[in-house]
Amino acid sequence: QVEVVESGGRLVQAGGSLRLSCVASGLTRSTYVMGWFRQAPNKKREYVASIGWRGVNIGYLDSVKGRFTISRDNAKNTMYLQMNNLKPEDTAVYYCAVDEDSPILGHQEYNYRYWGQGTQVTVSS
Repeated sequence: QVEVVESGGRLVQAGGSLRLSCVASGLTRSTYVMGWFRQAPNKKREYVASIGWRGVNIGYLDSVKGRFTISRDNAKNTMYLQMNNLKPEDTAVYYCAVDEDSPILGHQEYNYRYWGQGTQVTVSS
């Protein structure tokens, strides 16, 4: 059984930093793409960042480029999202997603088969 678990979300002031973590277990393939999405209140869930198996192929939402850094540690089956210079508009539930089916960095929800329950990030002004 596949399990995807996020952690690290909390309340932080604008300009602050947070690091989110995501651990995936029970996957049947040894290589897979991982991604972060977020959903703000009354908004659709949106793509934030994704990373390929080797950590070389990486993609970001334009509004987080230069502030967020995605990385992964395959030995620990863990992905990270380092978020710096946080803004109130970054407030959202952040979800981790896993794609075992394609090496392409998908930007859409349907690209990912497995999802975590989300972790709340709140940025106060």
